[in-house]
Amino acid sequence: MAALGFWSIAQEEPDKLALVDPEEREIRAGELLASANQLVHGLRELGLQTGDAIAMVLPNCTEVLELYLAVLQAGFYLVPINNHLVGPEIAYIVDDSESKVFVGHERFADVCAAAVKEIDFPADRSFAIGDIPGFRAFAELEEGQPTSMPENRRTGVVMNYTSGTTGKPKGVRRPLPEGAPEDGVIGFSGMLFLFGLQPHDDNVHICGSPLYHTAVLVFAGGAIHAGHTVVLMDKWTPEDMLRLIEKYRVTNSHMVPTQFHRLLALPEDVRSKYDVSSLRHMVHAAAPCPPEIKRRMIEWWGNTIDEYYAASEGGGTMVLAEEWLQKPGTVGKPWPISEVVILDDDGDELPAGEIGTVYMSMQTGNFEYYKDKEKTEKNRRGKYFTVGDVGYLDEDGWLFLRDRKTDMIISGGANIYPAEIESILLTYPKVGDAAVFGIPHEDWGEEVKAVIEPAAGIEPGPELATEILAFCSDKLAKFKTPKSIDFIAEMPRDPNGKLYKRKLRDTYWEGRERAI
Repeated sequence: MAALGFWSIAQEEPDKLALVDPEEREIRAGELLASANQLVHGLRELGLQTGDAIAMVLPNCTEVLELYLAVLQAGFYLVPINNHLVGPEIAYIVDDSESKVFVGHERFADVCAAAVKEIDFPADRSFAIGDIPGFRAFAELEEGQPTSMPENRRTGVVMNYTSGTTGKPKGVRRPLPEGAPEDGVIGFSGMLFLFGLQPHDDNVHICGSPLYHTAVLVFAGGAIHAGHTVVLMDKWTPEDMLRLIEKYRVTNSHMVPTQFHRLLALPEDVRSKYDVSSLRHMVHAAAPCPPEIKRRMIEWWGNTIDEYYAASEGGGTMVLAEEWLQKPGTVGKPWPISEVVILDDDGDELPAGEIGTVYMSMQTGNFEYYKDKEKTEKNRRGKYFTVGDVGYLDEDGWLFLRDRKTDMIISGGANIYPAEIESILLTYPKVGDAAVFGIPHEDWGEEVKAVIEPAAGIEPGPELATEILAFCSDKLAKFKTPKSIDFIAEMPRDPNGKLYKRKLRDTYWEGRERAI
């Protein structure tokens, strides 16, 4: 049986193509292993010990995976930071995580420099890829270090921070596993195995979303550990993804619905000129996918559009394309290691079909929000945790989501779920992106507001608003239909598709307080 776990694979097959970087430089497994080993030696020489953390603000690049593969065999914590944050936000995470080393990229030089200055982070432990004044060159960590496997190897962990859309972000921290990293290699690739992706087997994973996101690094890292080649994109565009799929015979990826929407917006002649027959499992998550968008992707890419539901804290459920076609709109059934229940506000379990808060439990052990016992306990009911999503289980145990509890609109006593309305809006050809939320109303408490990013080449204005509302009239009940539409040049989404709805909604609630 072929080896699992990158370190074993690289020693057995040093010439195996492990990584294609964003400039399409091909990196062999032996070369990547040598760099990861040198990093371990360099970090230990700097004084890092088991349990210490390393923070990074990087684009998608080879160094992200070098750090990941070093940390996971040295018993460190890796703290990926969203590279769209500003200096004080980065400083907070570096400080809160108690990181001993900070690695930044010259593309984000200003915010990285501001962050280390704010918390007076040691200059001799600040490293830059490229040039950041006052930072040491990242290459110094590897220079002169042996490429041999380090001694006293122990499994490390990635510690992601929650997005912080409702307050300061919190680190999702898990205890370091006991034993060598090879002891847990099945777990590293577990998400891919759930979807039937086999180790080696000529699989090629394309990564087009930012690696600072939990799931993106889980899938790309899992692919490396399963012996798959990883094709890394830095700046995702729909046609370039199609080109790379054809060139490298890509079989799998982790995607978000926004990417599907933009792929489908390509002209038919562009879509049809690329060969996508190699695709096997193009897994998506992170945001609700409008059923019509998913159907169109299945029509184009075949039964390769799989889905799961989870969070940085854990998960979850999954559904294959064929199953989804039988249960349109579902996000799946629980993983073999997970349980899902629907609870009311008193913590009582609800029967099939009744909407409540979604709670999950995983057999892999609990997490804590680092330095925030109150939040850790608040989001728990016994062994179950929640991230605040609302949904129901049908009579066959399939989970259907409605929305985030904090996004739910209560208008005239009726509960309205924005995701349902957004799904309809996104099927209109002149709509490029859509966000729906509640705004103040004297009589009803809230009314439904839609903010629309027009499709490319479409002019916003009253005529377009009238068109869109007419389109909705026979697809949504009157109480769900937006009462008004505003337009925006670009929706505030991060590159992984997450919508910062609060940035839109808060302007309408200035000086007012929402009931939920």
